[in-house]
Amino acid sequence: MHIFDAHVHIYPDKIAEKASQHVGEFYGIPMSFDGKIATMVDNWKKRGVERCLVHSVATTHDQVTKINDFIKASVDSSEGMFVGFCTLHPSMSQDEVDAEIRRIMDMGLRGVKLHPDCQKFRIDDKHAMEIYEAIDGRVPILFHTGDKRYDYSNPDSMKAAAKRFPKQKMIAAHLGGYTVWEKAVPVLAGLENVWYDESSSLAYITPEQAKEYILAYGEDRIFFGTDYPMWSISDELERFDRIDLTDTQREKILWKNITEFLGM
Repeated sequence: MHIFDAHVHIYPDKIAEKASQHVGEFYGIPMSFDGKIATMVDNWKKRGVERCLVHSVATTHDQVTKINDFIKASVDSSEGMFVGFCTLHPSMSQDEVDAEIRRIMDMGLRGVKLHPDCQKFRIDDKHAMEIYEAIDGRVPILFHTGDKRYDYSNPDSMKAAAKRFPKQKMIAAHLGGYTVWEKAVPVLAGLENVWYDESSSLAYITPEQAKEYILAYGEDRIFFGTDYPMWSISDELERFDRIDLTDTQREKILWKNITEFLGM
């Protein structure tokens, strides 16, 4: 069966280990890998992963173009394995967002990744809404969603943004709410412009809960993801295999849904 990992963080080699360490410190979780691209590619290919959706997060305004150029270069050198999403920063003006979206589309990048908790903005705050207005549905947005420690990316704010921009395709990462799954599902299920990846979730919930949440959101709207460098591809596939799903459902989640979502 094909495998498309829809949630992978990548970093330049010279900062990869430090960046991975910072992620671990932010979440209080030991990282499974060093964050280097070669480490991921080697391990993921051994487990049959054919494609990865890759991205990174800008924590300052001046990182945006550098990171997006890096994502583009990484996609170009991946021999077709990588699909790239760009980064933006909440301090950007609407004109700056518009210009960067046009630039990344010209480069062949396929969407935007935003991390409200790291970038310190609420998904539904006024300026964030202006950013989505500037994106204007031209590319999908992948949001980190949920974290009981913060209010930035809570499911209610995700729902408000999705309702305000019904033509904007959005992905709510971590089954809609990292560490707040039970709250997220009733809030976010049924939104016609929202899809969900299950990265950084299966280690914390039971296979029975995972199936319940998948069916609540809809089997056609779930993407498999590892959140590299956080989790091992082997461990995540084993956790996924414990969920009582049909072969058709597995095929959809492992690769078909994300492929159709991206129009590939």
